[in-house]
Amino acid sequence: QAQFVESGGGMVQPGGSLRISCQASGFTLDDVAVAWFRQAPGKEREGVSCISSSDANTLYADSVKGRFTISRDKAKNTVYLQMNNLKPEDTAVYYCATRYNCYSSFAEEYDNWGQGTQVTVSS
Repeated sequence: QAQFVESGGGMVQPGGSLRISCQASGFTLDDVAVAWFRQAPGKEREGVSCISSSDANTLYADSVKGRFTISRDKAKNTVYLQMNNLKPEDTAVYYCATRYNCYSSFAEEYDNWGQGTQVTVSS
């Protein structure tokens, strides 16, 4: 069964860092774009970052630009999101998903959603 398993979430103080991971099971990430989305309580799911199938292009939401970095390890079939200088407004459940390219911000156009990992930024 094709699915993602997200991990690495937790609680961190404002200004801290976390690296979350998204490992694919049952399919390869070699030829797909992979995006991170997040959803805070009472809010819609929003796109955070995306890495193209070739790894040549990465996209970031304005709210995380300069603080978050997306990367991929094809040997481990895993995508990472390094999050630095975390803010309370980054608190959300983070999900990863796939698409043939990154040029959509609509969650319904992405596939292979994982169960998510909770990130909480609080003092």
